[in-house]
Amino acid sequence: MSQATHSSGDVSADSMASACDTHIHIFDRRFPETLAADDMSRVSATVDDYRRVQPAFGTSRTVVVTPRNYDIDNAVTLDAIRQLGADRARGIATVRPDVSDAQLETLHAGGIRGIRFTLYTPEHAPTDFDMVETLAHRVHELGWHLQLHWTAEQIVQHSAMLDRVPTAFVFDHFARLPLQDALAHPACRLVEQWLAGGRAWLKLSAPYLDSLVGAAESYADIDAMARHWVSVAPERLVWGSDWPHTTLRRSPAAGAISAKLCDWAGTGLIRQRILVDNAATLYGF
Repeated sequence: MSQATHSSGDVSADSMASACDTHIHIFDRRFPETLAADDMSRVSATVDDYRRVQPAFGTSRTVVVTPRNYDIDNAVTLDAIRQLGADRARGIATVRPDVSDAQLETLHAGGIRGIRFTLYTPEHAPTDFDMVETLAHRVHELGWHLQLHWTAEQIVQHSAMLDRVPTAFVFDHFARLPLQDALAHPACRLVEQWLAGGRAWLKLSAPYLDSLVGAAESYADIDAMARHWVSVAPERLVWGSDWPHTTLRRSPAAGAISAKLCDWAGTGLIRQRILVDNAATLYGF
């Protein structure tokens, strides 16, 4: 994190050298897309492209998340992990219940440490809610987690299932709480309970998904919610850039995205926990 190593003097540059960006997507035309989801035809988003912006994020470790455009073909993610380096990269895959044990082992050897259910818009999803519990039991033995991009309403609707699954689960993008009265939403209480109980993690990522004020105001209407999560569960948070920002027509400056965590987290010690320690625990660095 570019500002985290210099702003407060309470952490050293060395201690932040292993900072992790826990949420990026790679779109590489060498790997054909099979689902019509995010339109990435307008931009390049290869590993080389990411390397060019990564210094502005101030990170050296990366978690690559298979975009839904690739359905259950995780080859683009495995290739990205190889390019970034097995010691500095992990991945989140998309699979369905017919995945074989041998395929799971291959994914694990390639650096995969979780599976994603991107169900906030079910019509473009390669998986469905009926698959979650079955797959949770399949990947539990590998020590993987579930990564959930769900709406707040979906979290409430499926809370009993999440109480049953044996794995840890990670909520994408602030758990997608609705901006108005976010902290009063029933999903907020549920997520707080799971974080406190050590069942869940939450990503501080993609503030623009629910912000109503835009980049010019630095998505300031998200700040209160972000600071809430930092105050209640700093030991269960990770940070992600959400590069290459597939929902935006114009990508925000990398430095502006990374600077938001400095605003939310305050002290360097908390930033170190979020960027380095928590990510190392969750992804096995």
